[in-house]
Amino acid sequence: MHSLYFEDFSPGQAFAAGGRTITEADLTMFSMLSGDWNPIHADAEFARGTRFGQRLVHGALGIAVCTGMLHQLGIFEKSVIAMLGLRNWNFLAPILVGDTVRLELEITSAEPGRSGRSGKIGRRFRLIRQDGTVVQEGESDVLVLTRAGARQQEEEQAQKRGQPQAVRP
Repeated sequence: MHSLYFEDFSPGQAFAAGGRTITEADLTMFSMLSGDWNPIHADAEFARGTRFGQRLVHGALGIAVCTGMLHQLGIFEKSVIAMLGLRNWNFLAPILVGDTVRLELEITSAEPGRSGRSGKIGRRFRLIRQDGTVVQEGESDVLVLTRAGARQQEEEQAQKRGQPQAVRP
């Protein structure tokens, strides 16, 4: 897929990213990165005595996997300016080492900005386990360039580099 711009999005559009299997290394690396060594994530003996019977993957790792899977889609590759926040994020079921998850993304809103250079896109994320269970879901708005905004940005960057501007019809 190629990068999309504000004008390309409309409420109701849906996108899906392929699967990613969560590994032991993912769990350990996220514990190291976050500093979260809670026994439910790090102590197999402790976790065996819980209702889950094994260690759980950090909920925040699920969020990170969702945002990472956006790169598989490629739709925001050249147009994204900034993620504006997360809302209503729900952890509906545990993610376990060995689970394969995939992302479903729905566009919920598209609001043009005043400048005409960008607009706000509302998105709903669903992280789904291999058995079809939705393990996490939530919303995140993102600011994206319009096509005119992207052209203007390219021209500004070319000026900074001292390159001649392309003549546009």
